[in-house]
Amino acid sequence: QVQLVESGGGLVQAGGSLRLSCAASGIIFNINAMTWYRQAPGNQRELVASISSSGRTSYADSVKGRFTISRDNAKNTVDLLMNSLKPEDTGVYYCSSMYQFRFWGQGTQVTVSS
Repeated sequence: QVQLVESGGGLVQAGGSLRLSCAASGIIFNINAMTWYRQAPGNQRELVASISSSGRTSYADSVKGRFTISRDNAKNTVDLLMNSLKPEDTGVYYCSSMYQFRFWGQGTQVTVSS
């Protein structure tokens, strides 16, 4: 059974930082591309950052230079370090794995107050 469990969300003031973590089980983690998505109320889910099985990273333009995605294949985890947070970063953040099939976590709420 595949499980992706996000943690680390919360309420933070603008300019602050949060680190999200996603723990994966039930998949061969090191061959999966891992991606963080987010969804704000009334908006579609959007890609935030992705890291390939080889460690190549990519980011949405809106978070470049502020967010950093990383993975630890020994621990089966993927993290998202979010700095200089803005109110528009508010939303539910989802972890997703992809290798032939895509799986999703349940999401963690991030709220950035102005």
